[in-house]
Amino acid sequence: MEVTIALDAMGGDNAPIPEVIGAVEAKRNFGVNTLLVGDEKRLEKELSHLGAKGLLPIIHADEVVTMEDSAMSPIRKKKRSSLRIAAEAIKRGDASALVSAGNTGAVMATAKLVIGGIPEVERPALAIWIAKSNSFSLLLDVGANSDCKPIHLEHFAIMGSVYASYVLSIEKPRVALLSIGTEEAKGNDLTKEAFKILSSSNLNFVGNAEGHDLFKDVADVIVTDGFTGNVVLKAGEAIYEFIGDTLKKEFRSSLRTKLGYLLSKPVFEKMKRKLDYAEFGGAFLLGVKAVTIICHGKSKPRAIMNALKMARDIAVSGTNEKISSEIKEIMEKNSNGKLESKDFGNGKVSS
Repeated sequence: MEVTIALDAMGGDNAPIPEVIGAVEAKRNFGVNTLLVGDEKRLEKELSHLGAKGLLPIIHADEVVTMEDSAMSPIRKKKRSSLRIAAEAIKRGDASALVSAGNTGAVMATAKLVIGGIPEVERPALAIWIAKSNSFSLLLDVGANSDCKPIHLEHFAIMGSVYASYVLSIEKPRVALLSIGTEEAKGNDLTKEAFKILSSSNLNFVGNAEGHDLFKDVADVIVTDGFTGNVVLKAGEAIYEFIGDTLKKEFRSSLRTKLGYLLSKPVFEKMKRKLDYAEFGGAFLLGVKAVTIICHGKSKPRAIMNALKMARDIAVSGTNEKISSEIKEIMEKNSNGKLESKDFGNGKVSS
């Protein structure tokens, strides 16, 4: 099954150079078909520089949604923006997934309002994979929703569990709630109420997880509100950069440390690949009809390439459709039409 990925080629901080390079490398290395959306002349120029003229199709877009624009900008004002036109290409059926390194709020709003959200899922959530000792855990939400209600955290837990179950073939994904203590009484009003809801669900809920549990093998899915999740995400990135910069400085300080680096380089390279967000490409927006991946604004070509490959692989597998189908079936079983986890069990619809 061949699919095409619509790439908002003007969204990132340094667009369109990283986007074009990443798309070309995704095509050459993995055979990913990418539809570039943005300033046609600039995109053609970058393709020519790479010796890739005509390699990828282009749709021209007159406008760009900046990081300073409001989340509703591509909906109300910049209807000719690269982000809006990329989403419309998916709605028409010209592409199957969306990748953007642009304004997170704008991407989320455009995906939900133009492509369409899964019915009754009020809040799509951004999910990322974080490294732990032996594999990875899914953390959501990491920035789509600053303010959440307990029911939203339940929605996130359900979607994250389905996603982990299908993508990683985890039979019974362990779901944890990020809080300040493992006891049920610890946390704020949001986490304490969400704890009660998740405890009574058929999810494989293992209780609260603290900050120091994030990189331990305590859960497969860790749920939190977007404000807290984004702080965790940005803090993790900062720590990663700090450790990297410190190690570089120390290894260059003497001949002895330089030799030590050469001997330990394979270990550091392996660790870098496991921790670097560029290896995963971006965050997956759960709760919308089409695969949507939001990359870091400062994403380099490798991150864009990996995001495009990730989007292609998820689209081909039909994972998003399976998530949508299961959640719709769950909702249909509820007389009030709301998404409730009581009809959901370990990534499968209960009979």
